[in-house]
Amino acid sequence: MADDDKALMERLAALEAEVKADADEKDARKQAAMVKIREQQAAKQADIDEALESDRAVARSRAVKKRATDLPDMNDVGGALELAAKANSVRSELAQTPKAGDKSWLKSMAASVLLGPVGWLYAGSMREAVPASAAYIAFAALAAKIIPAMLLWPVMLVGLPLSGLAGLTYALQYNRTGKRQRLFGDKSAKQKQLP
Repeated sequence: MADDDKALMERLAALEAEVKADADEKDARKQAAMVKIREQQAAKQADIDEALESDRAVARSRAVKKRATDLPDMNDVGGALELAAKANSVRSELAQTPKAGDKSWLKSMAASVLLGPVGWLYAGSMREAVPASAAYIAFAALAAKIIPAMLLWPVMLVGLPLSGLAGLTYALQYNRTGKRQRLFGDKSAKQKQLP
């Protein structure tokens, strides 16, 4: 029995050594896999960091270019000054007291806002005001029968103030020239009038 025990013990020791060698080999493979995964993660992180830095560099260069283009151009300043001069002349023209025979820009604008193109008849060109008034009245009569009033309000909220601006312009042109002037249409006639 001693031989059997000794043989059994040797077999047990060999089996134990084999299991330990197997476990050591698995640990070694596991450690190698962990090292490989860490290297891959580090490489991915390096790529991400490089891409982020590249994006930051592009963003910085765009910001620098934008700041450079934000500086006013002298042509823009000249245009702004010209626009300011025109606005000043219109303001002074509106502030003048009307002479005999002049059309009141306030009446023209109020009539055009309240009545639409019908208000243009006060100071506007008859070649434009009469057809526009007829079309406006026809449209209003037709729309009142077909389209609900709720749908017409947004159109009127945009159209009537624009009509008021046209009435204001008609009155100012009338006061400058002393006769009714066209706003729309014949540009060659307007160019002939300019000095």
